[in-house]
Amino acid sequence: MKSAATLLAAEGNSPIMPHMYELVVGVFAFLFVLVFVGRILTPRIQKTLAERTEAIEGGIKKAEDAQAEAQRTLEQYRAQLAEARQDAARLREEAREQGARIKTELREEAQEEARRLIQAAHAQIEADRQQAMAQLRGEIGRLSTELAGRIVGESLEDEARQRRVVDRFLEQLEGTQAVR
Repeated sequence: MKSAATLLAAEGNSPIMPHMYELVVGVFAFLFVLVFVGRILTPRIQKTLAERTEAIEGGIKKAEDAQAEAQRTLEQYRAQLAEARQDAARLREEAREQGARIKTELREEAQEEARRLIQAAHAQIEADRQQAMAQLRGEIGRLSTELAGRIVGESLEDEARQRRVVDRFLEQLEGTQAVR
């Protein structure tokens, strides 16, 4: 029995060697595909890849720029926050100082008002004492005159005489109190 390769070789159809028309059609098809892919598809693919690369690099650049901007904004925010904290601390300190000043001023005003009231009270007491002394002098003078008139047996109705007697009596009375 003959082998299949021998049979095919005898007929002129070699399994290794294709027919000539197949070779020509295959070469033309290969060249067509090579030209089509090389001239038409490859530039389009490269253009698309370049656009994608630019888009990706542009996106990365934009992302880096956005991140840098966000970092700058964050730093500005932190600086403003620190400044606001310092301002708040300064305002609290100023408020404490102002409160202490107001408290001191109010205390001084209250003490001054108390001194003024005490002085007014002392003045009123002195005025009342003077008035009481004047009334007491008048009463003592009247009683002294009446008593002296009974003792002497004559009337001391003369006002000038009465005043002299009373003044002398009160001076003697004050002199005896000063000696004690």
